[in-house]
Amino acid sequence: MSSILITGSNRGLGLEWARQYAMEGWRVFAACRHPAEASALSKLAEQYSALSIHRLDITVPEDLRGLYWELEEEPIDILLNNAGIYIEKNAAEFGSLCYHDWARTFEVNTMGAMRVSEYFVENIAKSEKRLIVAVSSHMGSIADIESPGNYYYRSSKAALNAAMQGLAATLKFRRIGVLILHPGGVKTRMGPRDGISPEESVRGMRRIIERFTLDHTGRFVRYDGAPMPW
Repeated sequence: MSSILITGSNRGLGLEWARQYAMEGWRVFAACRHPAEASALSKLAEQYSALSIHRLDITVPEDLRGLYWELEEEPIDILLNNAGIYIEKNAAEFGSLCYHDWARTFEVNTMGAMRVSEYFVENIAKSEKRLIVAVSSHMGSIADIESPGNYYYRSSKAALNAAMQGLAATLKFRRIGVLILHPGGVKTRMGPRDGISPEESVRGMRRIIERFTLDHTGRFVRYDGAPMPW
């Protein structure tokens, strides 16, 4: 049975990733910070016996170690770094930036994904697919910056892209791939009200994952397959 570990799986894109892979018969390790409050995810787990829920704050080493020991012997075909935050949406402006919030955004969006990747790379190495995926954003594309603001989120996603591209170079000799995905403008709590549905976004990203080969490692791709500028 193919398997996937998903961070931030309690709502939005993470929940939809879990739903679609569970429907396809995958073993889904669905991680989130507060399992007791993840009612939609719990309902999904009741429906699919191969989906299990795990407590994980990707910024807390104790959580990471706990899940590492829990899954130590499990091969993981896909590690999906989906968890992320967008603290300053419609709020932070130049002249009134909160550097604590900026650091927190980096801690989750950039370093969190790298922490998870470091902890579970050996699980990936045991699998058949051998793929690490990072959910990024077009806002992480420096070439795509045309409007002011969003300093925390933009810089954290640009740093995530750079870190993941470096990781791709590091792991290629082990035949472990890294893929960076832009999900599009999705109607979630973090996304636009007039965006595409989580179902459409995840379905498109899954098609890219299905076609992935090691020749594609380090690429930054939109959910519909279009290459993204750096």
